Order: sequence, then structure tokens, then C-alpha cells
Amino acid sequence: MLRIDLHTHSTVSDGTDTPAELVRAAASAGLDVVALTDHDSLEGWDDAHEAAAGCGVEFVGGVEISTEHLGRGVHLLAYFVDRADPALGAELDRIRADRWGRLHRITAALTAAGYPVGADEVTAVSGTASSVGRPHVADAMIAKGYVADREQAFTRFLSEGRVGYVPKYAPSTVTALRLVHGAGGVGVLAHPWGRGSRRVLGAASMAGLRAAGLDGIEVDHQNHDRIVRRDLRRIAEDLGLLVTGASDYHGTGKTGHDLGVNTTAPEQWERLRALAMGVGGR
Repeated sequence: MLRIDLHTHSTVSDGTDTPAELVRAAASAGLDVVALTDHDSLEGWDDAHEAAAGCGVEFVGGVEISTEHLGRGVHLLAYFVDRADPALGAELDRIRADRWGRLHRITAALTAAGYPVGADEVTAVSGTASSVGRPHVADAMIAKGYVADREQAFTRFLSEGRVGYVPKYAPSTVTALRLVHGAGGVGVLAHPWGRGSRRVLGAASMAGLRAAGLDGIEVDHQNHDRIVRRDLRRIAEDLGLLVTGASDYHGTGKTGHDLGVNTTAPEQWERLRALAMGVGGR
């Protein structure tokens, strides 16, 4: 049976493997299909595609878009988008630009709180990433000895309500869905009942997003326990949404999210591809 992982991150955003290394790792992990879904960026696709051609893995270009729904951050996974689409490209550019501004606001807040860290120290650890975020700030804090790992950095400093938390620009989830569909893609909610998103993504809210064009829900994710997965499957069935599963792999940047730890069922994968080809409607 095909093994399909539809949510991974590379050094283009906050992962620790380059796109090519990630694809080769996917092949070593026994995956048949892997999607690269870096935060708000499509820049790793070419390198990943070239590596996939050399190791027998089917590569899927994707992106994890930062969005906002009912005042909360919600992540939308998009697959099969046309990366030359000007409207989607402009919105991703805007999101990434605000990430750079946010970086300076976060480092200023941490410095004022007695934990001096400069934006240059963050960029020193983020390397060639085009989408810089809080995990890179965490890495700079690790380098300075303030915290032991990313998890501690988020728990103590970078999560909402903590001294280093600063909001960022994000389009509404409905707007993002419109842009994804305009670019020929398929939109799937990432880990909808993890990281505080559940409070704005109940069944009624997801029904509203379904009416706005939502195509699927990432159900099988490490942030979802058995009961959550069961309940999300019921919602997906009731709303006619496809169901995906994935690792949310970040290399060494996130523990417990090994490639293939969760996978998408082949029939759901075929359904997703059919939607991207315009078969079956939304």
C-alpha cells in the first residue's frame, strides 16, 4: 500500500533538512509520496522535485499558509497550486514581509524583558530560509543559553501571552481558500484541533469554511489524540471533506514527528488529486 506524507518542512522555513535532503530522507523512510509544505513559501519545490526524480519518490508541491479565523491563527495546507499565480504569490510575499517585521518586534520585546537577542543573531541561525519565524528566534535563544530547546522557548517566551509573542499579518482563512482555488489548488486545514485552533474550528465553523471552499481536514497528526481523530473524522464525513494524515516533519527542529508517523490513505490521496484536476467538484 502506498505510504503518503502530505505535511513536511525544510530549511526554506523552519525545518532543518534542505528540500533535497528531506526528499531523500522520505525515500529512506519508505514513503512513496511526500509533500513539501513550507510556511508561506514555495521556494523549495525545484530542489525537492529534482531529488525526487532521483530516488523514486513522488513529490507534491505544497505550502502551509498562515491565516486568521475568528481572531485565531489557523494554518491552511495548499496543494497543487500554480506557483506562477500572481494573486497567491503577492499574498505569500506580503505574509513573508510581515514575518521580517515581526522578527524585529519580537527581538525588541525579548531584549526589553532582559533577554537581549538581535535580529542579526536570528538570521545567523535561520540561514537561507525565506520564511523566518519564531522557531528561528528560539534557535537564537538556544545559542545564547536562554533555553534548552525550541519547546522551552515557546513555552516560556514565544507563545501567545508570553513576553516574546507578537502577532503577525495573516489573511482570513476564507480569503486564503479563495486564493488557493484561484491558483488551481486544494485547501486542507492543518492540525485544526491542535495549538489552540480548536476554539474557533468547531463543527459549525468548519461547515462555514466548507461553504467557502474548504476541501479537507488534516485528521491524523501528532497533536491529535485518538478521540480527537475520531471526532474530526465524523465532522469530515458529515461535511463531505477529504481526510489527510501527515508527520508535520521539521527534521531535528521538532521531536516526535518522524517522516511517515502519520500517513494519508491512498483513496483520500486519489480524491485530493481528483479535486486538483477539477474532477468531482467541490
